[in-house]
Amino acid sequence: MQHVLSASLIFILFGFLACNPKSTNMQTSTKDHLYTNALINESSPYLLQHAHNPVNWYPWGEEALEKAKKEDKLIIVSIGYAACHWCHVMEHESFEDSLVASIMNEYFVPIKVDREERPDVDDVYMTACQLVTGGGGWPLNAFALPDGKPIWAGTYFPKDQWIKILEQFKKLKETDYQSLKDNAQQLTEGVKSQDDIVKSALKSDFNQEALTQFNKNIYAVSDYQNGGRVGEPKFPMPSIYDYLLKQYRITNDDKALKTIDITLEKMAKGGIYDQLGGGFARYSTDRVWLAPHFEKMLYDNGQLVSVYSKAYALTKNPLYKKVVEESLAFIDRELTHGTGAFYSSLDADTEGEEGKFYVWTADELKEHLGEEIYPIFKEYYSVAEKGNWEHTNILHRTKDIAAIASDFGMEESEIVKIIEQAKSDLLKIRNDRPRPGLDDKVITSWNALMISGYIDAFKSFGDDTYRQKALKAVDFVLEQQMNKEGQLFRNFKDGKSSINAFLDDYALTILALVDAYEISFDVKYLEAADLLAKHVFKYFLNEETGMFYYTSSLDPPLVARKTELNDNVIPGSNSAMGRALLELGTLNYNSDYVKHSNQMLSNMNEQLTTNERSDFSASWSILYNDVVHAPYEIAIVGPKADQLRDEMSQYFLPDALFLGGKTEGSMKMLEGKLQGDDTFIYVCQNKVCKFPVQDVESAVKLVTR
Repeated sequence: MQHVLSASLIFILFGFLACNPKSTNMQTSTKDHLYTNALINESSPYLLQHAHNPVNWYPWGEEALEKAKKEDKLIIVSIGYAACHWCHVMEHESFEDSLVASIMNEYFVPIKVDREERPDVDDVYMTACQLVTGGGGWPLNAFALPDGKPIWAGTYFPKDQWIKILEQFKKLKETDYQSLKDNAQQLTEGVKSQDDIVKSALKSDFNQEALTQFNKNIYAVSDYQNGGRVGEPKFPMPSIYDYLLKQYRITNDDKALKTIDITLEKMAKGGIYDQLGGGFARYSTDRVWLAPHFEKMLYDNGQLVSVYSKAYALTKNPLYKKVVEESLAFIDRELTHGTGAFYSSLDADTEGEEGKFYVWTADELKEHLGEEIYPIFKEYYSVAEKGNWEHTNILHRTKDIAAIASDFGMEESEIVKIIEQAKSDLLKIRNDRPRPGLDDKVITSWNALMISGYIDAFKSFGDDTYRQKALKAVDFVLEQQMNKEGQLFRNFKDGKSSINAFLDDYALTILALVDAYEISFDVKYLEAADLLAKHVFKYFLNEETGMFYYTSSLDPPLVARKTELNDNVIPGSNSAMGRALLELGTLNYNSDYVKHSNQMLSNMNEQLTTNERSDFSASWSILYNDVVHAPYEIAIVGPKADQLRDEMSQYFLPDALFLGGKTEGSMKMLEGKLQGDDTFIYVCQNKVCKFPVQDVESAVKLVTR
């Protein structure tokens, strides 16, 4: 949608927007606490990072908005997150500067927002940024009227440009306030219209032909040399590979498997993966996965653990198993709260320098490893004497282990043993370095993704430690983040739950609860999931479209009530809700849930079948796949139900839902399935069951597509 901007705003847009510096050297600022602002009372680590800025920041809320209205001042909404490198850069350059602060404090009401706590606020102003500039990112800096309507937005700006922008808006407010109001009205209407969707006739002809086209769309933009999407930067997009795994199970399309394997292998060997400590950084700045922005996000790692676990169940590639084991060791070591819940992220920066915690000079490696081991380690991890990234080294793998073993006249097993010991030694040394900052808030939706990651790892590898950690985290959510009416909190920090949850919190938690039921057969998890679903229908449903708003009707309204339709690195909240309703409805015999899921997919059908951007619809594609190819319902009932379930779960069955128990319990789908003291496996689809069997191998044969 195009918007007509005033000449002054056009000057701002084209004069200042295109700023994307490659690197910067920052010195850690001295926190002498000469200044303290209203953020000091917040719990968000990101907001607390700015609590001693000379900028008189306010958190998002009624106090700041009322101040802006009372004093008739424009609002600056500055949005970021704790692990964001360029957020730190702009803070050091501008928000810690007293001259910048004096302008912001006198002529504006500055508001700081943690996008992870308040994705609803972020969505409004990010949409405005995208409408005005065609792009976005963080830090996000938006100018708004006193009522919150966005006027203009951009991302990172160096200090001199930021001062000019501030002065330009100050001048416009004094000399042409009406143009700002006109632009804000137009832009706000544009923000509202971005989520327009019409309720479509309920479809019954979803088909594999459409899925085959989805596959072709993915293949067309896939990089078969380096993995991922062609070009740079490269983001892990777990839902794409989750979808392709499902499609491979249906079609045996070798290209689907090739697309999965090239990406998972290149990522696992790249610098985006922490070769010493496990876990993935948020994205790679280049096309070969070498140089990441070094922040580690819980949501990436939860989803990637799921994908690598499922891919291992299919391929038995030992590299995938190692990635899962190392990544979960990282999660347990560095991102796990004492309650069993999971922290949000680790910062990209250490002591003001990006990646400092993770990189090594050749001299450091020689010193720590010694003359005998260093040459082998150097070859294995492609270490350059002068550095492979900004005069230092990011550990990554480009050489085949067989070739390295041949070069050194050794067996491959000897090389592996040497490398594992060297990794262990270096990890201990690295752990004594100053550490990157930890964002220790607990976000419900991200925890749900990590719970599902642990559960998929348990299914593929059978390690009961993974199941126990998953169920401990699930129980934390049920006991701490959910009340008896089915209302969730989004945030947990310092022993306190806060912020009314958003749609993604509900949808992803329902999916995690279904997963938890599948590995425990404890019906309390399905009962909790159903209670959450009922809450979503009551407080989030748009009756006119059949889709769900991102925010609850219990929340104070923003200038636009958004409906999240597209997927991104994290599945979109509506596609996740559609999937949750399909899975929960299938297990609970609730046809209304299944029908509503189909209605949501029907609404999106035209967009899905005409949009070639598969990365914006991957989670919807998963739902489409599950509607076309109904999941198997594998009911296991009898004394050995748990044992047979765990054995069968290790097979590659991404299109199966497990249910059962030692007794029939209260679930309608289990009625009549208990047969004396024997344990039977019933393979069903659309509630129609094949003849029951008593061993896993026979059951697996019945689920062959």
